[in-house]
Parts: sequence; C-alpha cells; structure tokens
Amino acid sequence: MKLVRYGQPGKEKPGLIDAAGKLRDLSGVVSDIGPEQLSDKVLAKLAKLKTDKLPLVKGKPRMGCPVSHVPKFIAIGLNYADHAAEANMPIPKEPIVFIKATSCIQGPDDDVMLPKGSLKSDWEVELGIVIGKRASYVTQKEALDYVAGYCTVNDVSERAYQLEMGGTWDKGKGCDTFGPIGPWMVTKDEVPNPQNLKMYMELNGQRMQDGSTKTMIFGVTKLVSYVSQFMTLEPGDVITTGTPPGVGMGVKKDGKPAPVFLKKGDVMHLGIEGLGEQTQKVVAYKRKA
Repeated sequence: MKLVRYGQPGKEKPGLIDAAGKLRDLSGVVSDIGPEQLSDKVLAKLAKLKTDKLPLVKGKPRMGCPVSHVPKFIAIGLNYADHAAEANMPIPKEPIVFIKATSCIQGPDDDVMLPKGSLKSDWEVELGIVIGKRASYVTQKEALDYVAGYCTVNDVSERAYQLEMGGTWDKGKGCDTFGPIGPWMVTKDEVPNPQNLKMYMELNGQRMQDGSTKTMIFGVTKLVSYVSQFMTLEPGDVITTGTPPGVGMGVKKDGKPAPVFLKKGDVMHLGIEGLGEQTQKVVAYKRKA
C-alpha cells in the first residue's frame, strides 16, 4: 500500500494511492496515518479494503508528511562510501547517528526555506525507514519485523552549521523545512528488497545525484538493530539512512572543489524507485507567524 496524508498543513486527512494511481480517502476508516495506525494489525486491515469502494479525492491536493506525529527523526551520516570520499571523511566503522528536529518535518513538495544568513545549504536524497512497533535491542534477523514501510526523504543540510560551528551535526540538520518526507509511505510488503532501489536528485533540471541503496555501507536491518541498542524505537519513528554522492559540497570542476549550494529560486526534484518523487522550491528566510 501507498499511504498518504493530504490537505493543508495541520488539517491533513489519511488516504491511499490505489492501483490506478488515484488518491482515495481513508478518513472513514482511520482517523490518521500515525503511530497508532502503523501496527501490523491495522495495516493488515487496511490492506483488505476494496479500494475502489473508497471515496475518490478529486484534484491534486497538497501532500503532507505521510506519517503524523513522528516521535523521533533519526538520521545516519556517511552511509555511502563514495559520499564519504567526496566529503573527505573516513568511511565509518560503525553507523554515525544524529537527530533531525521533528519541527523540520514537512510535506514532500512544500517550499524549503533557507535559514537566516545561510550560505551553504545542501541537498541529500535518502531512503527513510518508518518504524511500526516498539523496538529495543532487536537483532538484525528480526529487524524487519519492526518496520512498517519506507519513504523518500530529503535530508536538507546547512553545511556551515553542521561542520564549521563545533559540536554535533544536529544544528545543521534540523532547521525549519529541512525534512521533506513523502509523498507516501510504502508498506514493507511492497518493497521486498530495500537494498536495491534507484535514487536520484536534480537541481534546476540538472542531475546531481544518481545512486542506489545497494551501495549503502550499513543496510536497513543493520541500522534498525543498531539504533535500537541505543534508544527505544517507537511506532512512527523515521530513520533516514544516508545519501549517495552528488551533494553540493562535493561538486568539483577540473578536479578542484567547486561547491554548489542552494539559493533562493532553486528547484530540487528527487525520488526513489517505487517510493515517489518530491519537488521543492527554495525560498528565502521568513519568520514563522
């Protein structure tokens, strides 16, 4: 199933994308797509629905993050060897874990806002893992039992904040709008091999990233098991799993560094095979109301 949440921010309704690619309303069946709806029991119930009997949603409404009330937004750094190389950083011996603020989460096509004074904001197409049930000290063998599904994530990052201002990476990763997720969450039964998904990112129509999850250093089962050793994973948690090469800070010209960073008016377009596409316009900083 492709589960979605559609509508204006804060007023999203649950829905699904049917086999014909049409949006169907689920609000008569479940109140939302959130932690309480990600259990095996509820997902099995939704899978049995006759989708052609569900109300058809007309038009092209805004898509929100496909999971509401995400408890934790956990991220993995340098999880592709070729990306570590372009960042001039050593290949990690263990997963690098950091946190993106849940306040950065937004819909897949919402504008990305540059932080005040930002000069080095960057993009990262990533595979997102959605946790379906409570996980603590789980083994790799049982890790997928705790996964509800997968989604596309843009791990937008301000490199100066992340790498030049001391301390942890978190402050360059959790700025408002820096966590587009979606357009949908695909349940794990439709993604039999999450380690063989093509992924890409384009900036103003130019292909910047062109990779595959098969080159991840640490795969999905390793990451779910590993993170669960350090914190209890809860239903609705999202783990975003690292990016392939092609980020802005790694751009070279004639063999020399020539980084490209986001500016007002840029358009990012990205996607992962089977998990949907995102498009974001980059806008200048504006204080929230």
